[in-house]
This record gives sequence, structure tokens and C-alpha cells, in this order.
Amino acid sequence: MSHHNALPISKAKHSGALIAALDQGTTSSRTLIFNGDNQLIASSQIEFNQSFPHNDWHEQDANELWQSQLTSLEQALSKAGLHWSDLAGIGICNQRESCLAWQRSTGKALTPVIVWQDRRTSQRMQALGQQQRERLESLTGLKADSYFSASKMEWLMAEFQLEPLAELNDLCLGTIDSWLLWQLTAGQCFATDQTNASRTLLYDIKQGAWHPELLAEFNIPGNALAEVKPSMHLYGHSHPSFGAQVPIVAMAGDQQAAAFGQGCWQPGQAKVTYGTGCFLLMPSEQMSLSRHGLLTTLACTSGPLAYALEGSVFMGGALVQWLRDNLGIIQQASDIEPLARTVNQADDLICVPAFAGLGTPYWDPSARGLLVGMTRATNKGHIAYACLEAIAQQCTDVLEAARADGLQLKQIRVDGGACNNDLLMQMQADLCGLQLFRPTQSESTAQGIAWMAGLQLQLFDQQQLNGWLASGRLFKPSLSPTKVMRKRQQWQRALSRARDWHQ
Repeated sequence: MSHHNALPISKAKHSGALIAALDQGTTSSRTLIFNGDNQLIASSQIEFNQSFPHNDWHEQDANELWQSQLTSLEQALSKAGLHWSDLAGIGICNQRESCLAWQRSTGKALTPVIVWQDRRTSQRMQALGQQQRERLESLTGLKADSYFSASKMEWLMAEFQLEPLAELNDLCLGTIDSWLLWQLTAGQCFATDQTNASRTLLYDIKQGAWHPELLAEFNIPGNALAEVKPSMHLYGHSHPSFGAQVPIVAMAGDQQAAAFGQGCWQPGQAKVTYGTGCFLLMPSEQMSLSRHGLLTTLACTSGPLAYALEGSVFMGGALVQWLRDNLGIIQQASDIEPLARTVNQADDLICVPAFAGLGTPYWDPSARGLLVGMTRATNKGHIAYACLEAIAQQCTDVLEAARADGLQLKQIRVDGGACNNDLLMQMQADLCGLQLFRPTQSESTAQGIAWMAGLQLQLFDQQQLNGWLASGRLFKPSLSPTKVMRKRQQWQRALSRARDWHQ
């Protein structure tokens, strides 16, 4: 990936080279402050409310989301005894595909945030004809699926009758990065980056522009969309009312930021992030469409477009949250590993967590979750074990799709909250037959956006990044091929049942 064209920005005013990485995720907003030697100085994390008003709907309050991000930034600064004026720059990474509308003249949110996991528009997307689907994929690299922003934005336009505002040029339709940037700059800057734009189903990833045909398909007014910039770019400055005008110099979708923070810059490298969902990202030489259900997406650059292949698993850490919040089997997420270790294996219990349908490589929105293979002997430990195995199985499906597309993978780099689960990591190495490398610093998403900001501010260079990537733990496959094959076959059988549910 290219990192040239970094804009020199005056650093003389700043005491120490500190970067605030704003990591706006699906369930929490976090801020991590790094110094120019890549040391984490302070961090803060704030969970915010999730709303599920109907079956398959998932919403968030736009103002609460912004407030949680702002509070986490101010808490992180205060923990380290810092002020806004101590920051050399800010980078923003965010949950992708989630979107909202707000009024340009007042900055007031007009709608809730519709979250990426929301399936309310799945019938709309399923109704598209084969030709439309192929056209969408050839322009955007994505599948015609309600996971992406376009049909969510179309729904917001209709439901909240936003057309009159668009006609007055008084409407902003944006993804979360553009909402945070708008708030930080007090409405001075309405922009998004290429990686976030590439997840909307409205952006032509060959030309690098919003595509009129796609806007027409989803009834989206072009004047309501953000200006698209490279990920490493001087977007604007925080408003003086926050205490200082800090340059905002990097923005990216969370998965692309994580790939950057893992040093996945060349083809043959891959990362899996174990967050709410699980996401595999692999740089590719050129824009090429997968034949096995992977998505083509844009990678982070400071200049020309660069491409990556991606696989998306909808239920990763969210499955652990379900065990905690819905079933009450565990008190906190970290309890799942000791609970799963109370049994040797899942005893043929298989969990297919198709709570929001299935992502890569199946793209089946009508599949539903199931637990199959229970007996009287089945206990909490077996369920915990089966849930962990389900996360690893889904990621293995994505890796198999990549192999079928001819990608030669040597090793996977892992990050995200659930990668600290040693049992899950060993299961993953066993099932996919590849070495897993878990870096000492598993905050790859925030680290990636901080690195992009630092490169843009010329605080450090590419060579220093390579040095920072070296330390971590390796997990090697240890299961016999026969056992792996048996587990994979069981999984495939359970999957086909989850997909037959509505037949």
C-alpha cells in the first residue's frame, strides 16, 4: 500500500508527538492515546445503548454515540493529565456500514443510526434481479445485501421523508466516521474516506467516485453524500471550543484500520479481527472480484486506490455477548474460556450462530441460528465450547473461500477482543491448518489509525512500523487431519440445516 503524499503539518506547537485514536465500535466508543514511540499512554472505553425495536432491527442513538466518543476522548486525556492542545493529531476509525441522516444547517440528527447488523431491508435486497445484482457487484465489489449502507439510507429517506431537505441542500446522509468528523469540526467538514465509502454499495471502486446509477437505484440524493478523501489526509481541525484546533489526519473503516495496524500491506498477508463480528482482510494486487463469496473493498492509502479481499462473519464476539446477556450462562465475556475448558470438547454439539443470517461465503439472510446435537449430558461447558468452535468454524469457511480464489496464505495475524482467548486461537489454528500470529499489542484497529495519523504527520516512518510489528505469540495447528475433517463435515451438515430453516 502506498504511503506517499504525506502532508507536512507544523508540529512545532505540540509538546510531544501524541496521537488520539478514536475507535468507534458497534457496542462501545474508545479512545487510545499513543506517543511517537508507539507506546499507549492512556485509554478509555464507554459502552452505549443498543436498541432492537423489532425483530431484525438494530439501532443506536446518534447523539449518545457521539457523546460516548467525546467522553472517552476527554477521559483518556484527563487520565494522562493532558489537554486537547497536547495532541499532535487525531485519527478516526469506526464501525462500517452503519449510517444516519442529519440536518446540514443545524447539525441535528434526524434519524437513529441504523447499525450494520440490521436486516430490516433484506427483502428489498432479495427482490433485486440477477442482472442488477451482478451490476452492483461489478461496480462496488460488494454483494447485494442489506448489510451495506445503501438500502439503509434509502429506508431512512422514505421513512423520515427527507427528500424536501435534500432539495434544499440541507441534508447529510453519512456513515459514522463522517458524523464524528462533523461533530469534531462543528459542521465545518462533511467528508468520508475511501474505505468507508467503499462499504455503502454506492461507490464505484474502480473510478473512486459515487456512481449516478447506484444513487438512482437506491433513490439517494448525491448532494446529501460526503466528499470522499484518501484515508491519510488532512480532513480539518477540531473546533477551538474543545480547547484546541487539532488536525484530524486519518480516517478509515475499522477493518481496514486493523489490517494496517497488523502490517498487512502485501498480498499473501491476512488478518482476522475478532470483534462483534469477525473480519478477514487480505491485500490484493488489483481490483478483482471473488468467485467464492468474498468482497472486494478498498484498503487504506494516502494516494491512489488500493484493493483488498474481505470476508465478513456477522456473529463473533456478539455470540459471547448473547451467552452473557440473553442466556446468563456467563457473567462477563472473559468467563467463556474457563467455562469451555471444563469439558474436553463439545461432544458433537454444534452451534450455528446465524442470528442475522450468514455472511461470507454464503450471503444467506434467511438462515437462522441453531444448536444441534444436544443430549441429557449437555451442560453449560459444552455450549460455551460449541460457541467458541462456531466462531472458528465460520472464519475457516472464509479462509477456505480465499484459498478457492487462489490466494496463497502463509500465516494469519489476529486481533480484536476475542483473540485474547487462547482456546479460541488454538481452535482456529487447528481448523484452518495455518499458523496464527497474535501481536503483543492486540489493539490493531486503534493502532492502525494512530499509525496512519503518525505517517501523515511525519512523526515516524514505514521502517519504524515494521520494527513495532515483531513481538507476539504463535499458535500452530496441532489437530490430526482426520479430526479436522470430521469437525468440518459436522459443521457443514449443521450449516445446511440452519439454511433450510425457511424452506
